[in-house]
Amino acid sequence: MKLFSKEQIYKADQFTIEKQGITSDALMERAATQIFNWMHLRMQGAPIKIHLFCGIGNNGGDGIALARHLQEHGYHINVYVVNYSKARSKDFLLNLERLKARKVWPEFLESDDPLPQIKKEDIVVDAIFGIGLNRPPANWVVNLIQHLHRSEAFILSVDVPSGLFTDKGVESSNAVVKANYVLSFQAPKLVFFLPETGVFVNQWEILDIGLDPEVLSKTATEYELIGKNEVLPMYLPREKFSHKGTYGHSLIIGGSLGKIGAVHLASKGCLHAGSGLVTAYVPSCGILPLQTNLPEAMVLSDAGQDYIAKIDFDLDVKAVAVGVGLGKEKATVKAFGDFLKKVKTPLVVDADALNILSENESLLQHLPKMAVLTPHPKELERLIGSWEDDFEKLKKAKAFSKKYQCVLVIKGAHTIVVFEGKGFVNTTGNPGMATAGSGDVLTGVITGLLTQDYPALNAAVFGVYLHGRAGDIAVEETGYQALTASGIIDGLGKAFIDLFKVPETPPEDTNDKERSDR
Repeated sequence: MKLFSKEQIYKADQFTIEKQGITSDALMERAATQIFNWMHLRMQGAPIKIHLFCGIGNNGGDGIALARHLQEHGYHINVYVVNYSKARSKDFLLNLERLKARKVWPEFLESDDPLPQIKKEDIVVDAIFGIGLNRPPANWVVNLIQHLHRSEAFILSVDVPSGLFTDKGVESSNAVVKANYVLSFQAPKLVFFLPETGVFVNQWEILDIGLDPEVLSKTATEYELIGKNEVLPMYLPREKFSHKGTYGHSLIIGGSLGKIGAVHLASKGCLHAGSGLVTAYVPSCGILPLQTNLPEAMVLSDAGQDYIAKIDFDLDVKAVAVGVGLGKEKATVKAFGDFLKKVKTPLVVDADALNILSENESLLQHLPKMAVLTPHPKELERLIGSWEDDFEKLKKAKAFSKKYQCVLVIKGAHTIVVFEGKGFVNTTGNPGMATAGSGDVLTGVITGLLTQDYPALNAAVFGVYLHGRAGDIAVEETGYQALTASGIIDGLGKAFIDLFKVPETPPEDTNDKERSDR
């Protein structure tokens, strides 16, 4: 699913208006009708007071039009116009007159007016600011937003939470509505998925307002949201007449005294992702643990007892992962540098190997083309430098990816894979995956896919999706707190199976007609 910028949405609006021969007001009416239908389906005329806070732009116009629909269906509403500017959009004014014609008189809120009373059991519709916001709200509007939060009422935001910019970070968290639910038009917004801005969106849903499908399909976006529909075409099926050699040999290089478990998890994740063969390359202290606990993997060791001092192997491998549990001993750093200068196979770089790169930047030039780097936030900061907000972080990550022709996997709640100026935002995963070893498993999964001839970008995007989906499946049995990295591995098989599951058709609700008639 594409994630459009606000400029692209504006262009799609205008294209739709011209192609379909409608007015901008008609498009606004579609939006308001869709919001009303969503609310009415769930409320069915319930006697709950609804407070609509509307700005004076098109987002406010959506709210004013929604108020008319709610009033016509007997809902108990209070309408407030947040009068933060003398400028008004024409469609806002048109819908305001329509509302007044139905004897509904909004209360205009000014900077010195008392704040309206809202009860905890009420519903607040936030239609103050939309995607066009380009400066922080005035202090009195910030106070109003905080008043909405203090009420503890359920907040439903129209398109985006008010105060949230779509193209830059938040200057003050107090100036943004924390929405319980966001109804976003046509497509979600990138800010829903970034660490600094996604905290203002608890849940979201897309409402189709009929923007022209041709312009949407032809518009190239910088970011794409990745779900099952996006990764399913990447899947490479297995042939009947195949054997373990068909699906390649992976090499996992890492481990040091006390951190052999990281290699175990990466190797096991690699096997569960489908690699035909897996060899773990570890210091000698890791031989016994791996041979004992992971019989499916082969083990090679260098001369080092507690850490890797040399990387030298005579294996025909399809892909290599390096860094998990590696450590940064002086001999290890040299061994990694020497290895990097001669490696030709597809490569995944994680953990201490990333930290060695950030501390020895000259080694970056030796990264093979299309290497996959999988940093967590602090490792990313060491690689690309600090950032002011998530938008600057993404800009720097894209520049780094372009400079070194690598695939950058920015791990987080919504892991973003960056390559050639484009970002792929993952939708799977959960807070239970914030656990030791989760990243090691991901390294193994991506490596296993590379070994099976998945292109590097597909291996990263698909691997991130599978890893998250496995965690989602596993957490249903464990809960967040008890989920472990091993549990994620256990969910990988079900994650593959889930790719081809057809969603079950919900049973017919015999009460639907009865409810609609009341």
